[in-house]
Formats: sequence, structure tokens, C-alpha cells
Amino acid sequence: MSEPMFISELIDKIQSGNIRIPSFQRGFVWDSDRVAHLMDSIFKGFPFGSLLLWRTRSSLNSEKNLGPYQLPTRDPEYPIDYILDGQQRATSIFGVFQTKLLPSPDSDTSCFDIYFDLIQSDSIQDSNFLYVPLTEIDNKRHFPLKILFNSSEYRNYLKNMDDDIAEKVDYLYKKFTTARIPVEIFNSDDRNAVAIVFERINRLGIELDTLQLLSAWTWNEDFDLQEEFISLSEELEPFGFKGVGEDSNLILRCCSAIISSDASPASIMELKGKEVRERFKEIKKGIFGAIDFLRNSLKIVNTELLPFSTIIVPLSVFFATNLEQDTNPSEYQQNILVKWIWRTFFSKRYSKRLEQLNRDIIEIRKLKNGQKSSLGDFDVGISDKYFTENQFNITTVNTKTFILLLANNEPLNFISGSPVALDEVLRSFNKKEFHHVFPKQYLKSLNVRNDRINCLCNFVIIAKSDNNTLGGNPPSIYKKYLPNNKESIRLILKKALCPENIFQDDYDKFLEDRVEILIKQAKKLMQFDKKTSK
Repeated sequence: MSEPMFISELIDKIQSGNIRIPSFQRGFVWDSDRVAHLMDSIFKGFPFGSLLLWRTRSSLNSEKNLGPYQLPTRDPEYPIDYILDGQQRATSIFGVFQTKLLPSPDSDTSCFDIYFDLIQSDSIQDSNFLYVPLTEIDNKRHFPLKILFNSSEYRNYLKNMDDDIAEKVDYLYKKFTTARIPVEIFNSDDRNAVAIVFERINRLGIELDTLQLLSAWTWNEDFDLQEEFISLSEELEPFGFKGVGEDSNLILRCCSAIISSDASPASIMELKGKEVRERFKEIKKGIFGAIDFLRNSLKIVNTELLPFSTIIVPLSVFFATNLEQDTNPSEYQQNILVKWIWRTFFSKRYSKRLEQLNRDIIEIRKLKNGQKSSLGDFDVGISDKYFTENQFNITTVNTKTFILLLANNEPLNFISGSPVALDEVLRSFNKKEFHHVFPKQYLKSLNVRNDRINCLCNFVIIAKSDNNTLGGNPPSIYKKYLPNNKESIRLILKKALCPENIFQDDYDKFLEDRVEILIKQAKKLMQFDKKTSK
């Protein structure tokens, strides 16, 4: 429902403690220029945004101050209005006009010291509102907005003013005392609904921090869990997976999957801090085991290389244990896990419905417990287009999957024939480490379209120094830099998943033959070429 309110009403509600800030909101970040700009918009009647308040009778366990101001306790007979959206505007308006609440010690409230320039001519474009340092205040020119809602100070100020100035100030008073702040009220005691609303309104700005959200209403007594998450991130950093530890929502999904076999938002919101804390050692073992498996079994050496970070969620369920000894998969379990991961990556399974993630959590638990499991038993359609129409872009799921496909065939450097230092290449993970088989410069001279030049099918992993030596020459020319041994060349091309016809300089034929090799390799990794027997 909509309940626009006057500025004086907003001030009164905050001073009475009935409008409050939940702890999952970010802090106040506006500077004096932003605050002055808001005052100018209100004065000129321009749209300046609305407030979204969540009205509830249940107070949160954890709250934030309103900027530098500690809010008073509220009257329990009245419902609470928590600000879900518009905190910066509400804090600015309150900070500029209120005179009762003292700021917390050592806080800087100078951004609220906004003055109206009485001498500058009015302009629709320019603003008369500004921050003025104490040393530069001219009492005949700068009117402090702070006294506008303080009747006694306001009257005293006008006593010594000329009529034309008093008239300007009266007009200013009228504009701010009659201005209405647009307010939308979301009335609900369903906290899952509140989480969804907050996530949606922040989707284009600061992402919802579910950990803080949970801390606000259920984890007050276990607030140190945030420190546990920070510590986990630091422990993962040496392994290249700091990004996983920094993604609190991903870790919470792991917690929920391990505890309740469900990674849905609703299940996460039902987590109890005490239970997560008591089982956190088990959860950490699950996450570390998942990462260790990805590193050793698929050569995924950092977060950036993961096509889907959510693969860690069901995988952590398999490796989670409260025993001292780590979980080690059998040969059968190893094969199933590898098959499932490759099929998930090639199918982009987790870019679709959450139900598929939860289904895999259930099936991976069955696999762990020695029960019949259908983990990975889904078909994946892979055609020529996957490699010929997808452009090489290291930020995309398909490119990351393609890089892993190449890396897991243990490529060799073209010139020396020595193994590519994959750990080094994949850890740095930037475009400079991946190179065209048919050089870009050469193909451009043949007027080949960019999309065909930069398709996945035309890329390999070789040392940067090799690429510089091979230069922009066609394969028939740069062949002279390769080992002078047919078997060595054949092995280099086999490890690069390239056909032996590349030295004929026929790009169309190369694409046709290489696609066949890449599809065969993809199917091999996804185990469509064999049956996995227990």
C-alpha cells in the first residue's frame, strides 16, 4: 500500500524508533554533494525516489544505526517499519533536518550541513543547495536547513533578516514543509517473502547478502559465523579458490545441501545458526574435498575456470564428513562423479532450473551411501555448432568447458614438444594463454569472417613463447618450427586434439575434421562411449 508522508512525519517516526534499519542493509555512503542534490530535487518538486518499508510486528535480532545516529527503542504497541529501499534518502533527509538525536562519537556528520544560497539567482538547472565549511559560512547568504523544522530557531533567524530575504526563506519553508515523500508499505511477517523482495530491488545494485539477512533475524547468537566464512575464504586462497569462500550465498547453499539436502532459498532461510556452527567442520571438509576433486580430476585450478561454481554444492555433499578421515571415492564413484560433472558443464545444466541442482544433491547422496543413483544419467546433445559457432570468450561457460576439454588431454608445446605448464597457464587464466591454430592475421588476409576466425574450434593451449615464434604464418610455413620428426608432430597434434591435415592450409577442411575430433573427445569425457559398471 502507498502512504506518502511529510518530512516532519518521517523525522518523528525515526525519532520514535518506529522506522529502523535492518542489519542486511549496507551502510550510509552518500557524500555532501549527493545530499545537497536531493535537497534541490525536493525543493524543485522533481521526482527523487520513494521509500519501501517492510512493516512487521516482529523485531529483528540485529539492526543497523541510521547513518551516524543510534535509534531509540520503540513502543512495542506499534508495528515496526524497516527500510528495504531508500535508506540513503531517508538518512539524508533525517540528518539534514533533525536536531534531537546526537550522532555516535567520532562520526562525521558534515555531509548533512547543507545550506541554501540566498543570493544566487534561482535556476532550473543549477542548485542553490550546497555544503559550506564552517570557516566559509556567511550568515547573510547561507541559510542552514538544520533550523527549518526548529520553530524557535527559525523565528529568531527571521528577526534580523531583510524582508526580501525573509520572503525567500518563507518560500523555502513552505516547499519543504509541504513536500511529500513517496512511501510504499510492504506488510508481511513472512520473512522468505521479505528476502525475495529485498533481493529483487537490489538485483541491479548491491546483491543480497543472505548471510547478513539470516544474521538479522535468526543468527544473532551465532554472528561469529560471518568470521568463519571470512576465515574459510582465506584458507581457500592458496588453492586458487578464494572466490568460492567470498561467495557467502554459495557457501550457504553448501551448508543447506549438506544439512537438509536442499539448496533452495527457502531451505537456506530455514537454516539455524547453531546447527551450521556445530556442523561447520563437516561442511568445510565437504567444500575442501569438492575443490580437491575438481583440481585433481578435472584440472580446475581456480575459481575463474569453473563453468559453474554451483557444481561445488552437490559435490560438497559427497565429501562432507564428521569423521577425521576424509571421504575417498571408489573407482566406480570416481567415474560417476567425473561423468556427471562433464555432462553438467557441456549441457549448461545449472543455468536452467534449481530443481536440477536439488535433484543432483539427492542423487549424489545416494551414490555416497552406496545406493542406486541416477547421477549424471541425462543425455547431452553436442553438435558441430558448439565448437564452430561459440566464440572464444574466457568469461563464458562454453569457453571454460572447452578450455578444460583441451587441458584434460594434456597438450604439448608445438615447438619443443614438452608438456604445457598447465598449472601456470590455468592459474593465470587470461586470453593471452590461448592461441589460434590458424593465425588470425593469416585468416584475415583470406577475408575469413571474425566469427569463424575466433570460434572455439580454432584455439589451442600452447606456450606464449611458442605462439610468438609461430607468428601470423599459415601452418604450412610455421611447420618448420615444429620438431623434425613425424611421430613427434603426430603426438603434438593428437594432444592438441587437432587433425594432421592442418599443414595443407585448408581452413574449412581443418574445421570440419577438428570438430569431429572435439566431439569425440567430449563424448569420451561424458562417457557416452562406454557403460560405467559397478
